[in-house]
Amino acid sequence: MSIYYSGTLGRSGGVVSAIAKELKLINLKGIKRVTVTFDPFAENVKSTREFLFLLSVPRVTQTNPNCLLKTDVVCNRQQPEIKFSLIQSVQEQLKVKDIRFLSNNLNTLELLQLCNKHVSVLVTEEQEQTPTVITKSVKKPFKKGDKR
Repeated sequence: MSIYYSGTLGRSGGVVSAIAKELKLINLKGIKRVTVTFDPFAENVKSTREFLFLLSVPRVTQTNPNCLLKTDVVCNRQQPEIKFSLIQSVQEQLKVKDIRFLSNNLNTLELLQLCNKHVSVLVTEEQEQTPTVITKSVKKPFKKGDKR
């Protein structure tokens, strides 16, 4: 009697492919400003700096060209923090002014997952309108005395 195989056939892509997958899903359309505050001499700041780098990738910045990315480097042993300031319409909808992540004990993948869970879902789907072709007959209705 053999044991039934219940695993995967291949290996997972690892942390790098998981980060790439989460990075493809980020959308900043509901965000006005992203402020990243960290102390470079603190112990657990590497993941925050990596997250800051990933937010500055052109694919992410193209989701909202009006979104400002601000970096505050402090030297007061403050915990690393990421603050997302929401646009006015989203503020009224959620009744929340901003979203803050304290990223002291989080790795880069967890920060991206939290961003997708709480920030990317704020995007309201805009319905694209198909352009309609307006002909001369539609613009100017036909009258009895006019020739065609």
